[in-house]
Amino acid sequence: MDLEAHAEFIATTEHSPNGYSSHYSREALKNRQLTSSKVGETPEEEAANARVENLIRQLLIELGENPEREGLNLTPSRVRRSLAFLTDGYVKDPQEVLGTALFEEHYDEMVLVRDIEMYSMCEHHMLPFYGKCHIAYIPNGKIVGLSKLPRIVDLYSRRLQVQERLTTQIAEAINEVLHPIGVGVVTEAYHLCMMMRGVQKQNSMTLASCMLGDFKKDQKTRSEFLNLIQHVRGN
Repeated sequence: MDLEAHAEFIATTEHSPNGYSSHYSREALKNRQLTSSKVGETPEEEAANARVENLIRQLLIELGENPEREGLNLTPSRVRRSLAFLTDGYVKDPQEVLGTALFEEHYDEMVLVRDIEMYSMCEHHMLPFYGKCHIAYIPNGKIVGLSKLPRIVDLYSRRLQVQERLTTQIAEAINEVLHPIGVGVVTEAYHLCMMMRGVQKQNSMTLASCMLGDFKKDQKTRSEFLNLIQHVRGN
C-alpha cells in the first residue's frame, strides 16, 4: 500500500473502534516526507528533512546552546534521522505486515509469544517508554508467521503513543487480520517521563491489557494466558 492509499485507509477508519488511527489525519500522512536516510531522497523529502533539522537547530539555540560547536554540529541531522526511524510506524500498514504470512492450519490451542521487546515514545513528553509485550491468540483456521507478531508490536510502537492505546492497537490489528477465536495482549513498561522527571519513581512499572473474543468472554482462557505470563516472571 503506497502512502496516499494508506492515508485514505486511515481517513476511512478515523472513527472506527479498531484503533488503527483516531489521531492521525489523512493530510498528515500524505504530507509526511521525513526520512531516516539521505539515500535516494526525493526533492520533497530533502526539503522536509531540512525543515526538521532547522527546527532542531533552533531548539538548541532556545535551550542556550551553540548548534555549531563540535559536539552539536551534527545533532540536528542525527535527531532528525532518529525521529524518522522512531515514528515510521505511521506509514506502515498492519494488513501488509500480518497478511503476507497467513497459513491455513487446524490448530485450536493457544499460541503465545512472550517477552517481545518494546520501545516507544510517550506522546505527552516525547520521552521513551520501554518494556515487554506478551501476545496470545487462539487460531480460527489460520495461523500467522511468528516473526510477524513482533513486527506488529514495532509498527505501533514506532509512533507517539500512550501505552493503553498501543496495547489495544496491537490486539485489534491481530483480530482484524486473523479473525481468531480470541486475542490477548499484555504490555509491561517503564516510562522515562515518570523516572527522569515528574514524580521520579525509578522502579514503577505500568501494565496494560487488551482481551478480545474468548480471552474477554472466557475466564478459563484468560486465566491460562495470565498464568503463563506469571509463570515466566516466576522463573
